[in-house]
Amino acid sequence: MADHDTDESSADESVPARWNALAPESNMWMNWDDDPRNTASELEGERATLAEYLRAYRLTLEMKCADLDAEQLAHQSVPPSTMSLLGLIRHMAEVERKWFRIRFAERPEGNRYQTLDDPDGDFNGAVPDPAVVAEAWAAWRAEVAFANEFIADHDFDYVGKDSQGEPVSVRELVVHMIEEYARHNGHADLLRERIDGVTGG
Repeated sequence: MADHDTDESSADESVPARWNALAPESNMWMNWDDDPRNTASELEGERATLAEYLRAYRLTLEMKCADLDAEQLAHQSVPPSTMSLLGLIRHMAEVERKWFRIRFAERPEGNRYQTLDDPDGDFNGAVPDPAVVAEAWAAWRAEVAFANEFIADHDFDYVGKDSQGEPVSVRELVVHMIEEYARHNGHADLLRERIDGVTGG
């Protein structure tokens, strides 16, 4: 990754200059024709539309974390919050797992990171260690793959349960997952910008 000038905000910490791969005034990461979120195909029907939006939001989180080392991914930008990009990867692996694998598929498997003693274990355990980063990506990709298979194998009207045992359809779950990624991608925007100044959505 190219180096970029920084402005001094204090004696202890520097603030990265905001930059964008296209142009200073651009709100896009890259040319739309080169963006992997652009399938260049017209969406037809509810299932295809919702599945594509979920794919794009998942990919956005992955792109926000690209080209960063373990120290950068684990950087907590807004004290006293424990939120970091690495924490978001772990958190979304946990969210995917809870909804699709545990609640809907009813697999007898526990959480990956969160415990009764540490309900924020997904964020608290996001330490700057390459092995932790590799495990987080592997966990997230495994849970996304499981979720995609579950969605493909079930009608949108199929009903599972939420954390309280209340009925929830696959349709509602997919919309919820889109909302979950959209919200956390907003956090990722700010976290990434604070790390190296990269802007764009």
